Amino acid sequence: MNSPVVSETELHAYLDGELSPERMAEVAAHLRDDPQAAARLAHYETQRQALHAAFDPLLDEALPSALTRLTAAPAANAALWQRWRLPQLAAGIALLLLGASAGWLGHARWQPEPTLAGLPELSRRAAVAHVVYSPDPRRPVEIAADQEDLLVRWLSKRLGSAVRVPHLGNQGFSLVGGRLLPGGSGPVAQFMYQAANGERLTLYLSGEFSGKPETGFRFAREGEINVFYWIDGRFGYALSGGIDKAQLARVATAVYDQLGMP
Repeated sequence: MNSPVVSETELHAYLDGELSPERMAEVAAHLRDDPQAAARLAHYETQRQALHAAFDPLLDEALPSALTRLTAAPAANAALWQRWRLPQLAAGIALLLLGASAGWLGHARWQPEPTLAGLPELSRRAAVAHVVYSPDPRRPVEIAADQEDLLVRWLSKRLGSAVRVPHLGNQGFSLVGGRLLPGGSGPVAQFMYQAANGERLTLYLSGEFSGKPETGFRFAREGEINVFYWIDGRFGYALSGGIDKAQLARVATAVYDQLGMP
């Protein structure tokens, strides 16, 4: 029996217990048959727990004395109310946006997004490398996928740390191969993937962010190229392609999950 189609919205509704009993059972069956959907649901649950841990304590805090006075005598405190109204409204909007972003943040670790020097440069360099090498019909890579072991050993040696190659067959992309490129302060690696229709994606790996805080996914549009980039462990990663943002996000999630596996 085919597993039912389940949308991202329904995954969130399932997590919140907002589906009908019949649909809850269907989604549960889908999760048993779809490990990727189950993994996304686990990410969402982690995100929800982090949000609760961050904001639930605020629910138990006493109202500020100024706000208490407003509720007792609003007419006599019109000026004070005016000062409170805009900040409270802004805070409400911020919490609403935070809740709306929870599903997307569930694709990666939930944590602060620090401003890191050089991080935007990662997306720009990755996009440029994608534009330069992905159109090449004859030699898009230095070492082809049929020599993957050699490719991994060579790049690991040059980058000074073990390199892993994600496999994206389930996302419709096969490995073409990889190459070594110059980075801002040392070598970087590029892996290339290709779909049956000839569409190519590239994954850019840079060790120049070693020791920096890890980040969740960030998105950039560099010319006609979409890029998702992040820092995890030893490397900064950037996945680039001309496909639409939603599809690229799904592939980036698969890359992230594979690289995070022990």
